[in-house]
Amino acid sequence: MAEASPVSLGAYSRLVRNNRNFRLLWIAQVVSEIGDWLYSVALYSLLLEQTGSARAVALALVLQVLPQFIVAPAAGVINDRASRRRIMLLTDWARALIVLLMWVGQLPGYIWLLYVLLTLETIGGALFEPARSSVIPNITRDPNEQLVANTLSSMTWSFTLAIGSALGGLLAAAFGRGATFTLNSLSFLLSGLLISRMRFAEPHLEQTESLQPRHLVDFSPIAEGIRYVKRDRRLLATMLVKTGLALMGANWVLLPVLGERAFPLRHASGGMYSMSLLLGCRGIGALLGPTIAARITGASERGLRLGILAGFTIGALGYLCLSGAPGLLPACLAVVFAHSGGSIAWVYSTNLLQTMTDDRFRGRVFAAEYASNTLILAMVTWTVGLFVDRGIEPRTLAFATGVLLFLPVALWAAALNLWRPRGE
Repeated sequence: MAEASPVSLGAYSRLVRNNRNFRLLWIAQVVSEIGDWLYSVALYSLLLEQTGSARAVALALVLQVLPQFIVAPAAGVINDRASRRRIMLLTDWARALIVLLMWVGQLPGYIWLLYVLLTLETIGGALFEPARSSVIPNITRDPNEQLVANTLSSMTWSFTLAIGSALGGLLAAAFGRGATFTLNSLSFLLSGLLISRMRFAEPHLEQTESLQPRHLVDFSPIAEGIRYVKRDRRLLATMLVKTGLALMGANWVLLPVLGERAFPLRHASGGMYSMSLLLGCRGIGALLGPTIAARITGASERGLRLGILAGFTIGALGYLCLSGAPGLLPACLAVVFAHSGGSIAWVYSTNLLQTMTDDRFRGRVFAAEYASNTLILAMVTWTVGLFVDRGIEPRTLAFATGVLLFLPVALWAAALNLWRPRGE
């Protein structure tokens, strides 16, 4: 019988009510992520409208992820040698200005500026996300609270995705795309203000030399991190879980294209609304997955490892169902199912990685994990955009995505043997 789940509505409420640092970080996440999803639909629809090419959307996605791979080594070193709270604060303020400048990108002939600004915003995210993942163990009291915090963070991402994507299309259609850029800029400012009020110990600052300019060009901290990971194949396998999930990155192109071309509602902006619904259903699935799964697996490491296997399998089956969906409602249900599985694997791998990694290496480990995920994500999104523009049906690509996801299912099933006692 599975152990009692530490994840429940009561646990979420107690964590937010009693843990001030997490409460501030969580509210910052809510406001900044809603802002992100509000403007994403407006941005993708603008690119499709002005270029008529799926590759334009794919390129935007590549520029939102590929720079993270390039700057990951430096981001990891910075996060392990500087205050992670300060990193989150500075990158929030910088992104507030960057997003506000996207107003100019709406002007004729300035599409190129959107791509430049997306790249700069991505670099900020590449510094921010490893910092946020790394501080969770520092602001929670025990493994159960850590799992609750990670699950709530994932649920919040899912909720903001569902709400922000759905509202983004409506706001852009009603008030213009510039309004969503302004709201996103304000959300980063508010997030930075909340993070500035956090107060917590950062043990890694006491265990290592403070950040110096030479560290950004010195390979030795990176080499030290590589040696640390190589010592434990289980840690390496867990780091690569999100790399397998990156194969689901096809959705960034497939869902906007399916909404625009396969399932448009009967309305002047029907394609934008369908796009919003499909992206929102991705968030609903990610919201439901870890919540339901945690009641079955509990917080045990064995339960988390098996949950990752189940998550990959659900994701694969969901995309196979999406490929044959006869209408918008079945397509939405398939997206919910697929991304509930992806979210289970995401949350559970994050929790395992936080537990397995020493604090002074956490920044480099999460930056490396982020980098491998974003590299594959960039490759997948660009390839899918290229295939769509060459006339391959989005349904066919959804089917191929489902089939391809059985590869990480098989690889993780094999990796589970690393946890077996020798001789078993």
